[in-house]
Amino acid sequence: MLGKIRSTVIDVTGVLIIGLAIYLISISGTIQGGITLPSSIYNMNTIFLSILIEALPFVLVGVLIAGGIQIFITEDHIKRWIPKNRFAAILMSCVVGACFPACECGIVPIVRRLIAKGVPIYAGIGFLLTGPLINPIVILSTYMAFGNDLKVALSRMIIGFIVAVIVAFLISLLFRTNQLKQELKNANHCEHGTAAVGQPVTMKIFHVLTHAVDEFFDMGKYLIIGALLAALVQTYVSSESLVAIGNGQIASSTIVMMGLAFLLSLCSEADAFIAASFSNLFAPTAILAFLVYGPMIDLKNMMMMLSVFRAKFVFTFVSIVTIVVFVVFILLNQFY
Repeated sequence: MLGKIRSTVIDVTGVLIIGLAIYLISISGTIQGGITLPSSIYNMNTIFLSILIEALPFVLVGVLIAGGIQIFITEDHIKRWIPKNRFAAILMSCVVGACFPACECGIVPIVRRLIAKGVPIYAGIGFLLTGPLINPIVILSTYMAFGNDLKVALSRMIIGFIVAVIVAFLISLLFRTNQLKQELKNANHCEHGTAAVGQPVTMKIFHVLTHAVDEFFDMGKYLIIGALLAALVQTYVSSESLVAIGNGQIASSTIVMMGLAFLLSLCSEADAFIAASFSNLFAPTAILAFLVYGPMIDLKNMMMMLSVFRAKFVFTFVSIVTIVVFVVFILLNQFY
């Protein structure tokens, strides 16, 4: 109990210190002693805050849903709902994810809680990949960003679904266990989950909120680190030089657009508007690679996954997603 309180105090203190630092940098043009900060620092701070402001609402929704899963969904429910057949389970998880409006940040705590409850790792990955990529909000924003071009929106949805199924199937061949970090394996047996059985709804809601708070502070610090790294990259890595590298062969342009999607760490509900701005510079398949790869894995999302899953699994997952997306769009370029 004391350890949990101490951990919470450390988390809260860390967030407050970071918030204070951001506030001081935002309102002050100079530091003590009259030292003026470079303009790039303020630019980085603006990007950092914009990423946080964009991501935090989705993280809050995600942790609330994760808290609800912990309290109201039991292992028996999972066993009844998940098909025994591996491929059927992958398809079902991808379809459910496609109908579920979630950002790549908010979906990580949901998937962690589902896997801790007994969802197979491959089904959790299918849900994680399609949730941020092809939910109705993302498809609508893609349609609008490309001037009401239904072809781009449908291509993103169909190709993204196919890639998600392939990746989830490969994960099912490589990993048998849930791949959660050791300290998280017993998350589904925590005190609130067992105490909530048979209690009134008001008490269950209280436990949901308690879980949501725990999840938020657990996920939030990694979101902050990922957002800071993404802001550093966007500030100090020239996008013009990356465009120059990729402007030419389809393979190099696809790699550059996938790299931009990873480094920029854009929200999947808004990334189509950025992708549309590159339409005159890159081939359509490279633009689609940007739209498919970014919601599946980006810098801030990877940091959050490293807090949940074993590092070996995360890096293997990132490698598989990268290779599959690249190969699919190189082959697609012959027909698109």
